[in-house]
Amino acid sequence: MTGPLDGVTVVDFSQFLAGPYAALRLLDLGARVIKVEQPDRGDLCRYHYVSDTRIDGESTLFHAINRGKESLTLDLKSPEGRARAHRLVAVADVVIQNFRPGVIDRLGLSYATASALRPGLVYGSISGYGESGDWAGLPGQDLLAQARSGVMGLSGNRGQGPVPVGLPLADIAAGACLAQGLLAGLYRQARSGIGAHVQTSLLEALIDLQFEFLSTWMNNGRVPPQRLAQGSAHGYLAAPYGVYDTAKGHLALAMTPLPALAEALDQPGLAEPLADLDAFRDREAIRALLQAVFATRSADAWERDLGARGIWCARVRDWPDMLAEGGPAVAGMLRPAGDLARVAAPLRIDGVRPEPALRGPGLNEHGAALASEFGLG
Repeated sequence: MTGPLDGVTVVDFSQFLAGPYAALRLLDLGARVIKVEQPDRGDLCRYHYVSDTRIDGESTLFHAINRGKESLTLDLKSPEGRARAHRLVAVADVVIQNFRPGVIDRLGLSYATASALRPGLVYGSISGYGESGDWAGLPGQDLLAQARSGVMGLSGNRGQGPVPVGLPLADIAAGACLAQGLLAGLYRQARSGIGAHVQTSLLEALIDLQFEFLSTWMNNGRVPPQRLAQGSAHGYLAAPYGVYDTAKGHLALAMTPLPALAEALDQPGLAEPLADLDAFRDREAIRALLQAVFATRSADAWERDLGARGIWCARVRDWPDMLAEGGPAVAGMLRPAGDLARVAAPLRIDGVRPEPALRGPGLNEHGAALASEFGLG
């Protein structure tokens, strides 16, 4: 089965995570992705080890983000390398780059240059903080972008200080934003022949992820969200929303009317004190009342019994739990068998999930074949 982007050629000059993630999403939809790397060591991601686990001497992260791509090395600082890059761009449908603002222009591969070489080109750019302003030249790195975006103030409990999200949130979100824009550009390209320059940044992606909170903050007199002392999950939602300790494990509790929860807990003595408390103003007091009840049984028992009564709740699970219990969605994405355990695409088309390639390419693995195919010399 071919994907909907079968026949689309993507030339990816980006490295590390944000740009390569956008290219990966297009690859999973059927596009061909040619990864252009520097000749000496290639993409920094090859050597950025997130653990001591390596595949053929290279980072597992590199293979996860670059599986199924073709590798070609070009020295973009040399006239010969730039000339070869130009010939490649001239036959591309999509070009992706995530250099700091101004660098791609100095390398002779700006949108203006690339679109002149290939009219109708869809060109994607990711930066750290946009192309202008005081932050434009700063390093576009995930943790630093989180620090500048305000997102660190939303997680964790009151008194903890800033809590970074334990994932490369900015990189993945920016890559997803770029992929969305590139798909829109390809649609316009197919309909009219007109290309597009799609631009986003780590900062813009993190602002987008916070749209609910920021919209509230800008309209409520700029009253910030308030984290609970314990079990905090959403600074603007009323009690009982949050995570509770139980006799064994933890229980997450979503939006639930307090009278319905008191009835489901089979605790008649709770109804009256809860009725005297405001779900927003008295979140800490409400949590203390509920915590005393939840501590009497296991999270498994609460999930089973409260779920049967229509209460939205879930036992907090770890990865092995998710793998064991998550069903087809988990089994379809997590591929633990084979030479390299990998994660497949988070989508299905006509009921079929794109099959993930086993690994990323060796450095310049496809150089000779690509040079011959595209006349790169």
